Amino acid sequence: MTETFNKKKRLIENLTGVNSSKLNYYVELKKRNEEVVKQNNRLEIINQLVRDINIDMTIKDIIKRVYSKLPLAIPCDFLGLVLNEEDQLYIKAIMPPTFECKGTIPLGTFLWQCFGHDQAQIFENVSFNDIHVSNKTNLAGRIGSLAVASLIIKGKAQGILLVGSKKSSAYTHSELVFVQQLADQLAICILNSSLYKQVHRAKSEWETTFNAVTEPMVLIDRNFNIVRSNNRSLIEYDSCEENKEAQKCYQRIWGQDRKCDECLMDETVETRKPAYRRFATDTGKIYDTFYYPVFNEQDQIAGIIHHVKDVTKKTKMEVQLMQSAKLAAIGEMSAGVAHELNNPMTVIIGTAQMMQREANEGSPESEFLNDIIHCGLRCKKIIQNLLTFSRQDEYPFAPTDINEELDRVLSLVSYQINKNETQIVHNLAPDLPKVNANGHQIQQVLINFLLNARDALEDQAGEKIIEISTSVRENGDGKKWLLATVRDNGIGIEQENLLKIFNPFYTSKNSIKGNGLGLSVSLGIAEAHEGTIEVESVPGAGSSFTLVLPVGTETDEC
Repeated sequence: MTETFNKKKRLIENLTGVNSSKLNYYVELKKRNEEVVKQNNRLEIINQLVRDINIDMTIKDIIKRVYSKLPLAIPCDFLGLVLNEEDQLYIKAIMPPTFECKGTIPLGTFLWQCFGHDQAQIFENVSFNDIHVSNKTNLAGRIGSLAVASLIIKGKAQGILLVGSKKSSAYTHSELVFVQQLADQLAICILNSSLYKQVHRAKSEWETTFNAVTEPMVLIDRNFNIVRSNNRSLIEYDSCEENKEAQKCYQRIWGQDRKCDECLMDETVETRKPAYRRFATDTGKIYDTFYYPVFNEQDQIAGIIHHVKDVTKKTKMEVQLMQSAKLAAIGEMSAGVAHELNNPMTVIIGTAQMMQREANEGSPESEFLNDIIHCGLRCKKIIQNLLTFSRQDEYPFAPTDINEELDRVLSLVSYQINKNETQIVHNLAPDLPKVNANGHQIQQVLINFLLNARDALEDQAGEKIIEISTSVRENGDGKKWLLATVRDNGIGIEQENLLKIFNPFYTSKNSIKGNGLGLSVSLGIAEAHEGTIEVESVPGAGSSFTLVLPVGTETDEC
């Protein structure tokens, strides 16, 4: 009886449409669920694009990522991105990979007509040739439905988004709206990608320029911390590994454990202008230091660019040019004076010689005339040496006898030394080998040594002695060096000043007696001869300066 009742109940439900309503309800619910899933997929794609804005991705990577998700939201068997470059439309990215671009899209095609349209459009049964692509798939050369949406960037059309399906009439109005939203989001992505590339390129160019500077350059904050560095260091401080890893500029660049005395950061911060200073280190190096303020958005100094430039060679060259110009002027004047003296001296000597022939030999008159002749000849020798010294640039390197150069130098400066009651002691080695040198530049070095020795003895009490010596020294490797030494028993040089005396413009004399160029130029001459200058000094006991020159081949010694 129960079974009969159930059959009648089902019959009544079928006749009244109860089951039909339930079926329709579940069908509608399923459709709604599918629509919700599609909508979620669409939101996920948009969100994915938003996240990609801050990621360094190429346009092809972005289209590839969109294509992997897009079929979950709308029908999609084809995805392409067209961009405008120099008034030409190019397909810059296309998916799936079986599709290939044919180059630029010709004018007059329907894509050009869609370009710049503010609403997405649908085209049915589109040939691949119409969008200028080819394929290797089974799509028979046509797209059933093609959704086309313009990419508008800052109010200007920059490209087109193409979404295609195999099926005809594949896209609803809501899906077409989504395609336009997707195109708008892609436009933002492309704009941000372009801006990112511009910033990255500018940053790379700045870093390349910054790192290309061969001298140390660092960006530091106001606490001397290094914010950025081009990883260059000064040679004299480069050997210390701790300096390379230090965070303070005075440690990494200058090898110090505290703020440098020459630092100009305070001046730069106070004046808000670049600052510059040149200074010399104890090792003889000369540096130009530059400080440039860096301002933030609030026009406050956020940091300082500190640039250090080694100008040692440049400064020494400038000094040598300055000295050469000075010597040229002195030489020109000396040549004129020497010529003026040479003529009357010739008359004096000639007249004395004629009178001596007429005088009785052994008479007082003959002795007086003999003295006049000898002094006249000595004066002519001094004049000749002065003329030779004034023309020193005319003489190239040649085998040179240092002892002879010393004799010529002494004939020029011995009077200035002797008038201070200074004794000159000669200790010249006989049979000294010749060296390949510019003899007149060597004279310049030796004159500087002798005049410095004279000045060191000027206020000296007691006996004043200048010793001049020459010798040959042989190193352990068999190489020979010729030494020309000038030693005095004067005031000497303090130990902390020994490394500074070769710096250009450094002098312990007053401005009347010296300008600090002599030893700097002398060292330059010695180094040009592949030699050097050695200094020994004891404060209160005297100093010795030695010109060290290499003894070359047998040709040099002949």
